[in-house]
Amino acid sequence: MIFDSKPSIVGHRGFGSGHRGGYRENTVASFLAAVACGLCWVELDVYRSRDGELVVCHDPVANSGGAIVTHTAAELAAEGIATLTEVLTALPADVAVDIDVKTIINDAVDPPPHRTHSLVADVLRREHRTRRFLVSSFDPSAVAGLAGQREALGDVALGLIAGSGFPARHAIPAAANLGLDAVCLHTDLLNLHAEHSSPAVLTPKRIVQTAHQAGLEVMAWSPDPDDAVLLAAAGVDAVCVNDVPGVQAALASAVGNRG
Repeated sequence: MIFDSKPSIVGHRGFGSGHRGGYRENTVASFLAAVACGLCWVELDVYRSRDGELVVCHDPVANSGGAIVTHTAAELAAEGIATLTEVLTALPADVAVDIDVKTIINDAVDPPPHRTHSLVADVLRREHRTRRFLVSSFDPSAVAGLAGQREALGDVALGLIAGSGFPARHAIPAAANLGLDAVCLHTDLLNLHAEHSSPAVLTPKRIVQTAHQAGLEVMAWSPDPDDAVLLAAAGVDAVCVNDVPGVQAALASAVGNRG
């Protein structure tokens, strides 16, 4: 089992994407703000730097210009971008981390040990006993490569991320056939507000139930508070959210109303 409580609330890029509550996404302060709200899971994005460090940022281009991979970790630190090691060191050990692996075009041609997923594997071999991890990516080859190293990576969970252009009817069998543990679906893929008059339109509950039958846990990203309640009713295992306090309040209220 990846997520203990159902649904678990995962802080998207920490306390939320962009600037939330005065915290910039993917910073140590943002992650600690999410933890201070009681979250047991945070999500972060990693790229590789020119000198082979994994740095925590969402966008592929540095504020100063040029791709992240063209800058050293020290140069990126001057822009406020932390390394993955720095973030993991700052987080309490009981906080689990979802690492979104951002592969780059250089991963097609650089030597295999230098590729992004290989650097992630190096960190996991060192850190997998310190906390729980879910490693996910839009790039199926990245998580498939990690799946081939499961013995060395311990009980690290692996997931496939599906954006709005990758329907659940494809993403779920893809994740299952790759031998992964989770599928991370954009909220739009769960058809929360669709008219279910056509057999071609799968209901949220059917999508989640099928994933569970395939042995996959389901994380949805990034619902607003109202949609988080609908997703909880559909049986998702986790919601990766930008409005941490709002989703917490909405889910608590829904539970109270049922009681």
